Amino acid sequence: MRLGRARRERTPMTVNLHPHARERLDERGASEEEIILAVEAGEKFEAKFGRVGFRRNVPFKKQWRGKRYKTKQIEAYAIWRYNGWLVISVVTRYF
Repeated sequence: MRLGRARRERTPMTVNLHPHARERLDERGASEEEIILAVEAGEKFEAKFGRVGFRRNVPFKKQWRGKRYKTKQIEAYAIWRYNGWLVISVVTRYF
């Protein structure tokens, strides 16, 4: 028998939205799928109040509030809780 480190199974990371973040999705033009994509595959950065930010640009090529944009940037601000991220707030930018 070979000795070594115990093999750990990775549990899948979860991404949950706080009710505040969920309520703001429509008014900010974001979808839950885009938020999850930002957290799982976006740029990670430090944010205020000990939170972590996640940023991801997604193709848009549509109109938002009367103006046409090519790209939408999603920023999700989250805290780590148990085995996953709890998204507290969401910010979108269009360009």
